[in-house]
Amino acid sequence: MTYGALEAGGTKMVCAIGNQNGQILEQVSIPTRYPEETVPEIIDYFRKKEIAALGIACFGPLNLNQRSATYGYITTTPKPGWANYDIVGAFQKALQIPIGFDTDVNGSLLGEVTYGSSKGLENVVYITIGTGIGGGVMSGGKLLHGMLHPELGHMLLHPHPSDPYPGKCPFHRHCLEGLASGPAIEERWGAKGKDLAGRDEVWELEAYYIGQAIVNLILTLSPERIILGGGVMHQLQLFDLIRAEVKKQLNDYIVTPLLQNMEHYIVPASLHDDQGIMGCIRLAMDAQFADE
Repeated sequence: MTYGALEAGGTKMVCAIGNQNGQILEQVSIPTRYPEETVPEIIDYFRKKEIAALGIACFGPLNLNQRSATYGYITTTPKPGWANYDIVGAFQKALQIPIGFDTDVNGSLLGEVTYGSSKGLENVVYITIGTGIGGGVMSGGKLLHGMLHPELGHMLLHPHPSDPYPGKCPFHRHCLEGLASGPAIEERWGAKGKDLAGRDEVWELEAYYIGQAIVNLILTLSPERIILGGGVMHQLQLFDLIRAEVKKQLNDYIVTPLLQNMEHYIVPASLHDDQGIMGCIRLAMDAQFADE
């Protein structure tokens, strides 16, 4: 049995066909334009495939409340044309198959705990650090939604005492995204992160902010593992710096066997950047079973 997977991003829409083992059988990328241009092209792709269900992991914010009249909508996104767009409804009407729906970061998290190195864990946080910063949470084996869904990238942080940078986020300035995203790195230092690989001070400051955010998550959510993905985390030297910063900022307030083994507690994504699509496959499978 095959399933459709749609990783809906602000720049591109990745469409794929996969099976229950998470194997990606084929994959295409479609530029994200206005919905009336982009969605029919995606529908045409999936309509030609014999898929049992479709999983969508989407940029947001999203309405994930299935009791709401606007469930399945993209809500207040600044992406032109996509605010208040009924993305689930559009595919449901066209394809007439079960559709699973969640945030893009929850999709990546679901891929990791279903098919990746965090398989079997029930309390996991996934943070993607790139052009923006977002986070997904699994608690007790279920993806956390709540009133809306977690916006971990906008938790407020204490600026480093030596950092005069005012922050990139237009809403909060001193949030994780405002201080540690790719655009924040570029604006603060005058160059893209990939061109700053040899500048220790860049990554020590980055580790300070990411470490502070992780300490907040440890103290509030008590996860069994924290996975870090996204373009910024391609700077692999960050991992040891972040682990050291977390240990320093926790200051032995919490001592557990997991925290004594930081290399296995704060880890990179393990699915070669396919975790989002693989999570969409799982979303599709869950939607199919829920519909039976």
